[in-house]
Amino acid sequence: MSEKEIHEAIYGSAWRNCYWFARMLLNTDRYSTPGKNERLMNNLLSETEPLMTLPNLTEDERYKVCRDTLMNALQKFSEGQSKSSLQRRTFCEDIDDMIDSLDDIAVFLFTVKYIVLPTNQAMKNIPNDDKAFCREYAGKILHCLGREHVSKVLSSWDILGVRGCLDSEREEIITGFTRLRTVLETMRLFPRNAIEDNAILTAYVQEFERRLGQKRKRRAGGSLEDVVTFLFNFYGFKSHSQPEHFQSDIEVDKWFKCRDSWSIGISCKRTLRERWKQVSSADGGTLSTYKIREIWHLITYDHDLSDDKITMLGRQRHIFWLDDESERYITASNHSGMKDYIRPLSKLIDSIADEQGIKIRRQ
Repeated sequence: MSEKEIHEAIYGSAWRNCYWFARMLLNTDRYSTPGKNERLMNNLLSETEPLMTLPNLTEDERYKVCRDTLMNALQKFSEGQSKSSLQRRTFCEDIDDMIDSLDDIAVFLFTVKYIVLPTNQAMKNIPNDDKAFCREYAGKILHCLGREHVSKVLSSWDILGVRGCLDSEREEIITGFTRLRTVLETMRLFPRNAIEDNAILTAYVQEFERRLGQKRKRRAGGSLEDVVTFLFNFYGFKSHSQPEHFQSDIEVDKWFKCRDSWSIGISCKRTLRERWKQVSSADGGTLSTYKIREIWHLITYDHDLSDDKITMLGRQRHIFWLDDESERYITASNHSGMKDYIRPLSKLIDSIADEQGIKIRRQ
């Protein structure tokens, strides 16, 4: 089929509006997402679908009855003077302009039934955050490789979560796509050609992917500090709240008490970057005032960890835990001025256990 034939099949068909109806039903900014109101959507289907095939009415009569039923339900939903009510009235006006035939109504109801409602359910099945995947896969790494490989958990924490969530998304979109294609293959009431079916299928995928993209943004940048909580739970370490009255720009993710009742704070970040001068506001004297022995920094990206940062913060009792195999760790741990402030991540778990005076039961 030529490009011209494809163009004519798409733009000359009522089914092209599958995408636009779906987009309008799920548009937040302009229409206040009426498609997420599943009670309304199901009412539209139950009240209008039976009228579509009444045998004792002409096609023109069915169109008038169905249009009146559909628009009355939408307008009733739009009553009121709230911002969302005004947005819904705008939706009614725009839908009214797009429905000129029984085929248009059929496409609208099809979109509600086979695109909007199924993707609503699919979105509920997809995780809102990636913590569960991170914990599951991180546990497998530690069970298999042992605690000396904790650096691999830190470096892959975000990757583990992203991969798990994307796998979940793929499962939902493939399942929904397969079901929709089966519906199209068996639906005989409103005949279509192959190009029109492709327009419907791609409308489903395109709108689903748009919604997934929004969910990914809300899910993105999952806190790396969650990995510290995971490690404490995994190995049974005890944590406590921040020392009372201690104020600092330091972002500490976990505090624990040592056997001598002094505290250590743990901060897990990808990089210090521009924050290191703020971090340096907690000097050794301030830490001593609050019985804080040290601040430990778990750094997963240490390329910008300069000699100045290490030495200045190290003198203020900040300790950097780095991957044993990283070039930065190897260089700093062999330097007389920095080696006291650098420690290998392979020893992190044993060090926490030793400070708390507990025995590790896991590998």
